[in-house]
Amino acid sequence: MIKIGIINVSDRASAGVYEDTPGKACSALLREWLAGPFETEYHVVPDEQAVIEGALRRMADEAGCCLIVTTGGTGPAPRDVTPEATTAVCEKLLPGFGELMRGTSLKYVPTAILSRQTAGIRGKTLIVNLPGRPKSIRENLEAVFPAIPYCIDLIGGPRLEGTAAAPKVFRPAGS
Repeated sequence: MIKIGIINVSDRASAGVYEDTPGKACSALLREWLAGPFETEYHVVPDEQAVIEGALRRMADEAGCCLIVTTGGTGPAPRDVTPEATTAVCEKLLPGFGELMRGTSLKYVPTAILSRQTAGIRGKTLIVNLPGRPKSIRENLEAVFPAIPYCIDLIGGPRLEGTAAAPKVFRPAGS
């Protein structure tokens, strides 16, 4: 069974102060856009680098998630440490993901330049940092989604297909 990890990074949501809307929005979007059955591994964690790193490692190494998306913790505030946690656990970074997401967000808000989203690979797992607002999650994931299935192919993961509602997945001819 294909496994997808979702981690919402939020002090307040992890403490139960408010509802986890970013993580739920991300989960709903992936269910809308990914064809075929898959299971989700889902966690809400505080903005603590060691906790985020531990969740990323467990999802990649133990749960066998081929894709992990994080929501939140990508800004410049002192407690925003999701990119640092991602960088610490990845063997290879994919800066093009963050570049494209920032460029996409700049179409909507001038503060997109403050975002520090990144992506990287840990073993056979692609990890992608998304912002923490449902609207921004959709905009950013829509921008990078076409490359995600092929990236997972290249690192030895399962073949993911998009639904008719999803942004068109790109694979080179013969892939």
